[in-house]
Amino acid sequence: MLNISFNPSGRQEIHQLETLLLVGSLFRPEVLESLKGPTDRLTWVDSLAVAAGALARSKAGMPVSQIAEELGRSEASIREHLKGSSKAGKLVNETYELLKSGKLDPFAVLTDDRTLTIKKQLQKIRDELNELLEYVG
Repeated sequence: MLNISFNPSGRQEIHQLETLLLVGSLFRPEVLESLKGPTDRLTWVDSLAVAAGALARSKAGMPVSQIAEELGRSEASIREHLKGSSKAGKLVNETYELLKSGKLDPFAVLTDDRTLTIKKQLQKIRDELNELLEYVG
């Protein structure tokens, strides 16, 4: 079971929350849709990563100046992400609230409909194979 601290107290917990926020945000439908376009894909992913890093560090109680220094961004940029003024900051903050409230399952973040469909098909094939083996045996 994944144990995530929403108010991290150490580097490992900060990195765990940061990773979960980034992955959770990247797999949101609106983000996936915007990543399909050819323009600014790397910039968009970078902004999400900075916003996730800023929020995780902020929840750990780090001051904006230290967050900015660690992430190599201006304090103004970090404040925009934390307030949700930037698009990336808004999405990451929403993802944080969804995760914290239990409305977004961290394990479901990486599971999509195609994966579930494939698993169901494999289970059906296994069941049919077991039936055939019982019939033959």
